Amino acid sequence: MTTLRIGLLPWQVRPAPGLDAWAARLDAEITKAAGAQLLVMPEYAPLEMATQRVPDIEAELRTAIELAPHALQRAQDIARRHNIWLLPGTMPFEHEGRIINRAPLIAADGSVAFQDKHVMTRFEAELWRIDAGEPPRVFDTPWGRIGIAVCYDLEFPTLVRAQVEAGAWLVLAPVCTDTLAGFNRIRIAAQARAMENQCFVAIAPTTGAARAIATLDENRGRAGVYGPVDRGFADDGIVAEGEMDAPDWLFADLDRARLDAVRADGAVRNHRDHPALPPFCPLARFT
Repeated sequence: MTTLRIGLLPWQVRPAPGLDAWAARLDAEITKAAGAQLLVMPEYAPLEMATQRVPDIEAELRTAIELAPHALQRAQDIARRHNIWLLPGTMPFEHEGRIINRAPLIAADGSVAFQDKHVMTRFEAELWRIDAGEPPRVFDTPWGRIGIAVCYDLEFPTLVRAQVEAGAWLVLAPVCTDTLAGFNRIRIAAQARAMENQCFVAIAPTTGAARAIATLDENRGRAGVYGPVDRGFADDGIVAEGEMDAPDWLFADLDRARLDAVRADGAVRNHRDHPALPPFCPLARFT
């Protein structure tokens, strides 16, 4: 299959203490996305299940880690029941004595594989002490290979380039940003990665204010899909965008064949002409 109908949900964060409340909401949201084949939720969207009586960053993290394996199982059950591919948002997991931020990609049969976040933000590194996870990888799907870049990772071209060189034609980006500036960094990065690799990049953000949750108290963003800036695509590379801060599903039909065509006969060939990174950067000498 070369055509994929993708659904991206700007998850509106709201207090939902407990696993059952979160899982029920996830199931209800997926029911609204009938017809889509791959659904993407934002970074840390499941964290609302760790809501405390009093907002507390450390308590929320501890609770989220305890619930993460159970939340993953619920998400696998939901994906299997709806017969869809699902990225239910990222979760903090305890792994080999470290805390890492993991994005599970769940197949329609309920099997799962992971992409870890590789570069931490200051909040994650300094307050939560989350460690870098495994380097970028790619996932075989019925629509070909895809990659996942978790939020801040999208801002580093070499991470996404490694996935594209391994065959990814689509990169999923679950994101969580608490300011408009933070979201714009992600949006600009998504457009840049799509342009320089002649691929699709799809972003799904958290949205809304949730004062009862210390970790996700402010959330800004819009869902979007971006592609090459070349023949057969929009002049600005935008394939589809939702409204800012609106918690509505965004759907897009993505055809891998369109990328093959522009890579072969575009006005430019960014994908083919992408230079290998030099082993060092020498000092230029004036004469």
